[in-house]
Amino acid sequence: MARPPLPIGTFGTITTKEVRPGVYRARTRFRDFDGVTREIKGTGRSAAAAVRELKVKIADRSAPTGDLIGPDMRISQVADIWLSLYRAEQRSEATTANEYQRIIDNVINPAIGNIRLREATAGRLERLIRSQDSHSRRKKTKTVLKMMFDAAVIDDALPANPVSSTSRLRGQKKDVQALSVEDLNAVRSAVDAWMTKKRPGPKPNQDMPDIVDLLLATGCRIGEVLAIRWTDIDLSATPPTVSISGTIKTETGKGTYRKPKPKSDASKRTIALPPFAVDVLMRRRIEQRRNHYNAVFATRNGTWHQVGNIERRWRTIRADTGFDWVTPHTFRKTVATLIDRLVDSDTAARVLGHSSDAITKEFYIEKDRTTPDVTHILQSFAGKATTTASDD
Repeated sequence: MARPPLPIGTFGTITTKEVRPGVYRARTRFRDFDGVTREIKGTGRSAAAAVRELKVKIADRSAPTGDLIGPDMRISQVADIWLSLYRAEQRSEATTANEYQRIIDNVINPAIGNIRLREATAGRLERLIRSQDSHSRRKKTKTVLKMMFDAAVIDDALPANPVSSTSRLRGQKKDVQALSVEDLNAVRSAVDAWMTKKRPGPKPNQDMPDIVDLLLATGCRIGEVLAIRWTDIDLSATPPTVSISGTIKTETGKGTYRKPKPKSDASKRTIALPPFAVDVLMRRRIEQRRNHYNAVFATRNGTWHQVGNIERRWRTIRADTGFDWVTPHTFRKTVATLIDRLVDSDTAARVLGHSSDAITKEFYIEKDRTTPDVTHILQSFAGKATTTASDD
């Protein structure tokens, strides 16, 4: 019966022999990583020295090379290798990689950074994920761990990804809530009250109410609205249009800038503008000071608005109004809900820049809880006496 082959990365029996006075040779068979079994030799002034040299050669052949991940690496090393590969592949914008870096630095490394890869059991990872104080944090931690350990599996450092064996995260699904016309009137009143409120410092410009109007007129994300340039607007078209071709990002070390593409390919779109939005833009075109970026919405210094600053300003506006649940994204949901009611969900998805209406229906359209009027059908269940009385 043929001798079974050695497992890949292992060696057979080591033999030693004195090949000449004072020189020893150790040799063994080693099953290399391409599946070929080769003879490995080592020499030394003694049999033990020859064996040591042989084992060093074997370790060199099986040790991680370059960015290859090994089972005895610390989790912190694996994280560094994976993240460097992630950044090099440029699979997403730098802000996503930076967020993953924060999860590694603040969550993963303090908890398990010093343990070996092979020591990272599903139970240990489960406890780490569950220890986070919010569903969002738990989800991000699990996402990063999953990608890190996928890389380890691909490099044959682990036979399977232990993160796949952790419990499924189940967040509490919230009903989509859109604004009614009455709600919008109240929201606009809150914006007006904030605009006219006496406060130290310069009087606020007209940006905030106009941003709200553009959000309602387009269904755009806040970053997309802040990234609109005058060159993106065609007021001479019938109807006038705005082309959505970028978004605003803020990164450490890079500052705030206009990214020349929105969230996805489907997000690149041209939207017809309703008359009230055209009025807003025509007024701004006359009143607004020119800026270097040709931005429709620019700071006093002529730079791009930060999304975080606008969101923070909005939280101040809505305070004590009863609309604490309203965010800039709520205007997007309001647009989607209205279009769905009057046209259909596919049209709503196209306006919002979604590739299909599945996400639109699940996360952006408020459920219609009313039912069709079928009383004329249900009347057939009435008793004989009731039917006779109704006929009379």
